[in-house]
Amino acid sequence: DENNILRIVTAMVILVFFTVYCASGVVAGARLFENMFGMSYETALWVGALCTIAYVFVGGFLAVSWTDTIQAAMMITALLLAPVIAYLAVQGQLQPGQDWHSLIDADKFDLFKGQTAIGILSLAAWGLGYFGQPHILVRFMAAASVRHIPNARRIGMVWMFLCLFGSIGVGYFGIAYFGSHPEIPNTVAANNETVFVEISRLLFNPWIAGLLLAAILAAVMSTLSCQLLVCSSALTQDLYKTFLRRGASDHELVWVGRAMVLLVSVVAIWLASDPNSEVLGLVSYAWAGFGAAFGPVVLLSLMWPRMTRNGALAGMLVGALTVIIWKKTSWAALGMPVLDTVYEIIPGFLLSTLAVVVFSLISPPPSASIRQTFDEVETDVREHG
Repeated sequence: DENNILRIVTAMVILVFFTVYCASGVVAGARLFENMFGMSYETALWVGALCTIAYVFVGGFLAVSWTDTIQAAMMITALLLAPVIAYLAVQGQLQPGQDWHSLIDADKFDLFKGQTAIGILSLAAWGLGYFGQPHILVRFMAAASVRHIPNARRIGMVWMFLCLFGSIGVGYFGIAYFGSHPEIPNTVAANNETVFVEISRLLFNPWIAGLLLAAILAAVMSTLSCQLLVCSSALTQDLYKTFLRRGASDHELVWVGRAMVLLVSVVAIWLASDPNSEVLGLVSYAWAGFGAAFGPVVLLSLMWPRMTRNGALAGMLVGALTVIIWKKTSWAALGMPVLDTVYEIIPGFLLSTLAVVVFSLISPPPSASIRQTFDEVETDVREHG
């Protein structure tokens, strides 16, 4: 792409959806400080945001890289320890012959209870989003060579399995624990996203609880810091340096990048300022946007040598716009209420894939040098990946 159109479109998609994604991290941090210290949501919002913004502003990519390992270790320890302790607490309160399953509505053990085919498909479609998440893909892109990818893949999959398994465990045993202790003021009933916070506060020594709650902050900081850096890079490298100051020095770009971190942070805080904001709702929107805009482009560029620049451009535009339009459309008002239950990544991903294929086929094929690069990378992956 010699005229930087792909660079511009990519930067704009990143800015739109990552700002929403950053807002979800700000909300999560605010919920943590709100519940830990009894702060108002407005105060907790700024305190949580500043904890992350400060070290991204000062340290940049190096700070994020070094802290990610420690943050990940805290997260996985907390997510494995909390459900175990919650389970033991529930077991200790059971009557003879009683089982902890009896404390939970049986419907919650039926994954398909009340689900429709569209609902199941929409839940499964979350998996499509992974292929287009810049802050996840950038970890693998940072590998020194393709030889490190197999180990990175194994570590990544094991880590995700344990974290998700622990998260589900916290949810189930949290339901059982609060169900067997109706005398405890249950703030989880008002906001079920605080279940981990409440379990940590009630069942652990205050010092241990502090470490577990710090793991939540670590999770927020780990994700939010990467998102801020990607947004900053998009504004600084893809727009500022490319179109405004081609000869900008590294020192200048560092300070421009820091200014962009602050700019995106302020917008994210503004989006998160609504006390009724939910982390999952914000994440699902950004997740769908990235998955639909970048997922098909990434997959087809790796697997289909006929893909072209025009195909990539069309795929990104169609995917991003489909998610935005689908999310903003009231299908019930148009007489098609069933479409309101369809997760927007599904039409976005499908139409993006179709756009990539169609526009690639109607445009001139890739040059010989691009085909050669494709073959070389494919050979390298086959041998070492």
